[in-house]
Order: sequence, then C-alpha cells, then structure tokens
Amino acid sequence: MWAGTWRVGGVLAVSRAFGDRHLKQYVVADPEIQEEKIDNSLEFLILASDGLWDVVSNEEAVAMIKPIQDPEQAAKQLMQEAYQRGSADNITCVVVRFLVNQGGSSRNASATA
Repeated sequence: MWAGTWRVGGVLAVSRAFGDRHLKQYVVADPEIQEEKIDNSLEFLILASDGLWDVVSNEEAVAMIKPIQDPEQAAKQLMQEAYQRGSADNITCVVVRFLVNQGGSSRNASATA
C-alpha cells in the first residue's frame, strides 16, 4: 500500500516487515543485489533508510556531505537534516568514505535516530 511511501498493511515500512510473521504473506525477504565496480573516482557511499530518502534527494545528500571528511560527522549531518525536515520514519545512515592512494582501509560510520 502507498501511504506517502510503500507500507505493508498501510503501517509498516517494507524493509522492516521481513521479520513480522503476520505480514509474511505480503512480504518476500529475497534481497535485491547489485554489483558495482569501485574505482578511484568513488569518494563515498551513503547507505540509508527511507527516513532519510523520504525527505532528502540523492543530489542533496551528496552536496551536504561532500565537504565533510569524517564519515561519522557526515552520517550525523544527514540524520539531523532528515529530522529537521520532518521525516516521519526511523532514520539510519551509514557513510563509507573511500581512501584513495593511502594504503588503508575505508572508514565508515553510522548514525541512527
């Protein structure tokens, strides 16, 4: 059912309905998988719940966090922005910043409201 965003039974966000036995007839927990090649042009990755994407566009999210080097601060900024814009759903953000030519592993951080 569409209620401003896709909802199971008009109540529960689809991503949260996987474990709810009484909604199992409506929800299949088969993951959608997409593979992407990562090269030096990729600066960061934003993984977030619909609490962010309901009120912030992809372009806005990128513009907001592009200058923020610390992934934890970037995730918090996105979460705070969604909250200030009145997001009516849970807000979870994970930002992974890819390090180029530094020989280290990627830094990532998450924030949840």
